[in-house]
Amino acid sequence: MSTGLIIALIVIVAVVVVVAAVLTLRARGPRHGASLKRRFGPEYDRAVARHDGDTKAAERELAERVERHGALRERPLEPVERERYEVRWTAAQERFVDAPGDAVVEADRLLAELAGARGFPADGHYEDQLAALSVHHAHHVEGYRRVHRVAQARANGAHDGGMGTEEMREAMVEARALFDDLLRPSRHDGGRHRADADGDRTSPVRRDHHMPSVFHRRQAKES
Repeated sequence: MSTGLIIALIVIVAVVVVVAAVLTLRARGPRHGASLKRRFGPEYDRAVARHDGDTKAAERELAERVERHGALRERPLEPVERERYEVRWTAAQERFVDAPGDAVVEADRLLAELAGARGFPADGHYEDQLAALSVHHAHHVEGYRRVHRVAQARANGAHDGGMGTEEMREAMVEARALFDDLLRPSRHDGGRHRADADGDRTSPVRRDHHMPSVFHRRQAKES
């Protein structure tokens, strides 16, 4: 076989490999994007908006989050720990009546502590913690963002991050969804913790409507 023929065959094989790779990537791309969209829900749309509509850039960011944090296994909470967090959240909600900004700051602190207790990045690494939470609790992380903005604004001397009382109430209610999610045993928790949660008739989810009533009491007090 001549040298020229060998080179031609090598070129043909290389072209076939490249074409096959391109076709494979094209075939996988939409499915990969659809999988990310299902996994991240509203967080997917926020990532796209943050990248000015660049879907590929958003998907690269989300895929990197999954690669970094997808293997994280949430640590179970002891019943006494769950109860402590519930009591503290209830106290924060009640504090909202007289000091809504302080209550939101406490909610931000509680979410950071609870996420750390469940095994998410802690020690003040908010961005990394939020990224990890978005992989495992994507549908509820926006509330955490909102209360954190208020907490950061107050820490920097600004007044409640430009939020009014009603907006802070909505942020608290939204953040409560993540709080409840973090309190629930995950599928990786032991059976004892799951049984305890299933048998708990005072689950925090059942008390999720306290926040509106607290806010209404504030309105009544001010009128």
